[in-house]
Amino acid sequence: MTPMISSLRLIANVGTPFENPTLYRSIVGGLQYATITRPDISFSVNKLSQFMSNPCQEHWVAVKRVLRYLADSDWASDLDDRKSTTGFCVYYGSNLVS
Repeated sequence: MTPMISSLRLIANVGTPFENPTLYRSIVGGLQYATITRPDISFSVNKLSQFMSNPCQEHWVAVKRVLRYLADSDWASDLDDRKSTTGFCVYYGSNLVS
């Protein structure tokens, strides 16, 4: 699973307006903090943050996909304890940063 479908084209002010824009803003704002430790969601969160002023239902569906990705990024494939396993390395040039 990926945090965002690669063929997804999100457009501003097109579609059904989301009924609770404050909830959308709150969750996307929280996801922005999550990018500090999870750089794999940076592109998706950046894209979703472009629709803070007027989120649509389609944007909310994309936010829920990112949340599902974070909740279980490998869909609990460990048969022993059903816990997610994930990892990443961030390099700056040839130097390991995180």
